[in-house]
Amino acid sequence: MPYTVGPVLPAGTLSSVPQPVVPTGDGLLLRPWRLDDAPAVHDAFQDPAMHQWHIRAADSVEEVAGWIRQWCAAWEEERSVQWAVVDADADALLGRVALRSILLDEGVAEVAYWTTRAARGRGVAARATVALARWALDEVGFHRLELHHATANEASCRVAGKAGFTFEGTRRSACLHPDGWHDMHVHARVQGD
Repeated sequence: MPYTVGPVLPAGTLSSVPQPVVPTGDGLLLRPWRLDDAPAVHDAFQDPAMHQWHIRAADSVEEVAGWIRQWCAAWEEERSVQWAVVDADADALLGRVALRSILLDEGVAEVAYWTTRAARGRGVAARATVALARWALDEVGFHRLELHHATANEASCRVAGKAGFTFEGTRRSACLHPDGWHDMHVHARVQGD
């Protein structure tokens, strides 16, 4: 049975070109991960704040190197896109932004981010998320980007608002964290926002 609409983005939209470096225009770069980022990512995951909102722990630099290999391979598989957020001048790691759960046929993906302890309070997550959304919606042609965070994570809610993601509602008891089930806010940006 034929479909009545074609894919929003055809297979190969991402993998047919190298993963780009995306400048924010204000001193940050989103760049592909490198294996030499593993020690900095491992250090970031030693921060107790990371354990509050992330279900993953980093036990060793070698383990994190494995994550980075997976993140790099995911571009070719078009299932997620992960960037290191770095200072444009010093190349110091400040955080990560990503498109997860990519559905090219539907033109939909989920935005995720985290920042290092040193980068918090400097607008890094919001600035990187704005650049990511601009690239995904305007350059690539995604139709909708979703952003989910625990309702108790007020900082993440502020990032979503600053990055232009409209609050759409609450998913009850939708994500299991180390301290139990959390309700999740849903925010989104669509083409034309």
